[in-house]
Amino acid sequence: MTTARDLVLVTLGMPADQLVGQGDLSLALAGAEAIDLLHSGALRLDGDRMVPGPPVATGDPLLDQADAALIRREPYESVEEWLWRRAEDLVPAYAAALERSGLVVHPHGHGLRLLPGRGELADSPERREAQERKASGEPVLAGLLVASGIETPEVTDGSGDEPSGGAEEAQSASDDGPLGESVTTILVAVGDAVMQLEALRLRRDVENAAFDNVWRGW
Repeated sequence: MTTARDLVLVTLGMPADQLVGQGDLSLALAGAEAIDLLHSGALRLDGDRMVPGPPVATGDPLLDQADAALIRREPYESVEEWLWRRAEDLVPAYAAALERSGLVVHPHGHGLRLLPGRGELADSPERREAQERKASGEPVLAGLLVASGIETPEVTDGSGDEPSGGAEEAQSASDDGPLGESVTTILVAVGDAVMQLEALRLRRDVENAAFDNVWRGW
């Protein structure tokens, strides 16, 4: 299983009243793919630029698609650019893949909708492995869950302040040298992109409210 698939399985296992924004999850999935490509050797970071290596057969169709989607010409793509470009329609792609593999079932014939409805997770080794990875506090998955807003970061000191954007988890992921530093760069970029998306939502809501007020004034 890839990190992205684990992320979707963990998300679907959340309580039914804990809604997940598809935009937020899509950005986190794009980040998860980039991290898996780092670990496969198909990618390295030069600063925040994603420098592809030779194509690698990962054994996962969606991750292979991500590898094929990397920009292979200079000046290459920044992590931020990758997140926004790759995230488009990524949740439906993973939803369909999980359904095809039998990891998500729909007893009433409805398609998988992460917001607001949910498919039902099959009792599978893949589901258990994803939940065990989450329960162990594995830094990459924990960082993605926090950066995407799916989980709240834990308070780490007595100040009452919480680390933002999965910063503590990202720091834990950076303990294994240059590769870990690259993982941290991606996790931080995911957190920043999710915050940008939320800012766009808030601005849209304000603009819509202002338009409604003007319309009522006529």
